[in-house]
Amino acid sequence: MAATLGALALMAGTAATSGAADVPPYFGSDHDNPRTADRPIAKPNTKSCTSRIVDHGFRDFNVYTSAFTPPAQCAGDWSKVVLTMHGAVKGRQYDRLGWLKVGGVPVFKTSTPEPSADGIEWSVERDVTDYATLLRSPQEVQMSIGNVVDDTYTGVLDVTVDLTFYGTSARWPAAKGAEQVQPLADPTGGAGDTHGTLTIKPNTERLVADVYATGSGGGCEEFWYTAAPTKSPDDYWCKTDQGPWRELQVYVDGRLAGIATPYPHIYTGGWSNPFLWYVLPAPRAFDIKPVQLDLTPFVASMTDGKAHQVSIKVDGAAGGGWDVPVAFRSWQDEHSTRVTGTVRAPQQTTPAVSNTTGQDGAYFTADLNGRHGLTTTGTLNTSHGPVTTTVHREVAQKTHHYWADGETTDGQSTTMTDTGFVRTAAGRGPATYAPWSFGYDLTGRIDTTTAGDITTDIKVTDRGNQLVARGPSRGAWTSWDNAYAGRATWNYIVPREERRATGTSSQDFSTRASDGCWHGQIATQNGVVTREGSKTRC
Repeated sequence: MAATLGALALMAGTAATSGAADVPPYFGSDHDNPRTADRPIAKPNTKSCTSRIVDHGFRDFNVYTSAFTPPAQCAGDWSKVVLTMHGAVKGRQYDRLGWLKVGGVPVFKTSTPEPSADGIEWSVERDVTDYATLLRSPQEVQMSIGNVVDDTYTGVLDVTVDLTFYGTSARWPAAKGAEQVQPLADPTGGAGDTHGTLTIKPNTERLVADVYATGSGGGCEEFWYTAAPTKSPDDYWCKTDQGPWRELQVYVDGRLAGIATPYPHIYTGGWSNPFLWYVLPAPRAFDIKPVQLDLTPFVASMTDGKAHQVSIKVDGAAGGGWDVPVAFRSWQDEHSTRVTGTVRAPQQTTPAVSNTTGQDGAYFTADLNGRHGLTTTGTLNTSHGPVTTTVHREVAQKTHHYWADGETTDGQSTTMTDTGFVRTAAGRGPATYAPWSFGYDLTGRIDTTTAGDITTDIKVTDRGNQLVARGPSRGAWTSWDNAYAGRATWNYIVPREERRATGTSSQDFSTRASDGCWHGQIATQNGVVTREGSKTRC
């Protein structure tokens, strides 16, 4: 097993760095364990209990099942609940996509690293405090990581998943999460659309959908952000009517209730070059966070105790390849038996999606410019007076894509943004205002020679900020900038042991937030970590 060079320093104001004494000239049969420079989850120093809910070697497409029982030693309030997945794999294997459900509710989604011949281990942590109410009663656990193990692909994915429950203290009070968590009932569909029903409690006063949207399967939709428009003048491998434009949409009883930009995940086999990602994955590859959509403006139309139709669609998707499991979190008005109200007609800008194709010297070109906005508003008559919620969201994307005949060169630059706010007005006091601004930037290029050498250069940035404010008082806030850069070369027409692959990569993750700061850095060369450090001082 590869040695870990250096450890992250977690004490305020400290830093750890490490230098690799022996960097091999090429990737060998082993490489360092995958890791990220992301900010670790802050753990309360309170009494804790850990329950193992998964312990399985994934080698096929069967769904693993087990049972969860809340730990009796940690009964009562929890300040935080943390999910930890640990994996190990060796041999030869593709990257795989996996999901975990508790009580039928999706709570975690992940993709896996590609292994070395000698084997690797990795860990992922996720704060699942938002789903704490689901974990207060016994539940069925289901997990799937679809895998193929045969004479060629030998890697069995040995995985454990633990839930750790932390008690409370003066510094770590009880978490205030949703009062009900539920899945979409009777889901059906395909080709990027999922339909089902949702029945909420009659006294519900807030509703949020967590959509774990991923394009996958190795086809066009796994790399949707690289698609060329159908009208492109050559035979590019991935063409769709709207080019790379994709928009996540949620409908309630046939009405558009929410939009968002789906996150453009890059899995560890992506961009024709797994050597880019062996040690450092692209942002969010191991922890596929849900896209959150606030559906509160539509609650007034759903508190009749009946099942309501909910659809999740990926606009622009061509055929299958999208998976959009959804968890619904809701809060209730404990002093009401039923909340009533009104829903205003949604207001939206006309979706503006233009794809322009052409030719620039030896390169075919395609340029996308897309934008769409939606505003929803609803008023609820609660036990504490009328409450009006407005959700505004605007998504946009610009892409310049160029490629040579036969795709011996294929490059692009892309910027996606997702901005908006939730405004909640109740009574005569100041409104609560919660804005956000998310952005994703990608610049990449693949060059292939007639001798079979593939060289990939890529830079990716995941950035954003969000806060909650009530009048002049600012509550929780955070901003982050997660930058990845890499270059790797290998030969795809020779046996694995003759690929003579080389690669460098780096990650720089910084965040400033109301609960502290973090700055982590990692650099690698040919599978060895050459620099690793962090600090928590702002």
